[in-house]
Formats: sequence, structure tokens, C-alpha cells
Amino acid sequence: MSELLNPQSWPATPVTDTDLRVDCHGCTARPVACGDCIVTYLLGSPPEGVELDPQEQAALEALADAGLVPALRFHPPTA
Repeated sequence: MSELLNPQSWPATPVTDTDLRVDCHGCTARPVACGDCIVTYLLGSPPEGVELDPQEQAALEALADAGLVPALRFHPPTA
């Protein structure tokens, strides 16, 4: 299987020191990575998106690192 079509091979979204707006409808990894993304896993595909502050990002990364949930696979569109 091509690396591009294998969501498990995609890096998780790194934790930032600012709020992160995850907009599923604008994600460039959609729909291929949706099944392996924590946002879809926990919330479905929320039409309004999700705001994650740095502490929430770190908590989700810790859960993913422990293998309890999938990682955040959000890839925003590039300008």
C-alpha cells in the first residue's frame, strides 16, 4: 500500500503552544485519515470544528502515545 494512502504512516499533528482549530471539512487528509484521527474517533466529524488549547493538545497526545486513542491526523490546507 502506498505511504500516501496509509493513514498510520502519517505523522500525528504536533502539539503547539497556541490554540489549534481543527476543521474536519478543511483537512487535507480527509477522508483517507478520518478513521485514524482522534477527532473523528471521539466526536465524529463536527461541522463547527474543534478548538484545542495547548493543554488539551498535550492530553490527547499523551492518550495517543499510550495507545488508548488514535492520534490527531489533522493537516490544514496550505496557503
